[in-house]
Amino acid sequence: QVQLVESGGGLVQPGGSLRLSCAASGSIFSPNLMGWYRQAPGKQRELVAAITSGGSTSFADSVKGRFTISRDNAKNAVYLQMNSLKPEDTAVYYCKIWAAGSDYWGQGTQVTVSS
Repeated sequence: QVQLVESGGGLVQPGGSLRLSCAASGSIFSPNLMGWYRQAPGKQRELVAAITSGGSTSFADSVKGRFTISRDNAKNAVYLQMNSLKPEDTAVYYCKIWAAGSDYWGQGTQVTVSS
């Protein structure tokens, strides 16, 4: 059974940086799209960033220019580098991998931006 294990969340001051990591514990057949969602209290889960198997990326307007996404296909891992963090970035962040015939979610990691 494949599990996505996330790490890297925590408490950071406004303007700071965090790097989230997400790696699969087992083999995933033909992983295609990888991405990160977030969900703030009282809000719907939203897609923050995504990266295709070819390396093309897309970002929510609210994080463009501040966040970058990358992946390691050999490890079935995806990363989210978050810079210039703002209080409104506070949320639980979830990774997701879309693969042939299925998709997988991480358990979520809390990111809190506060002084």
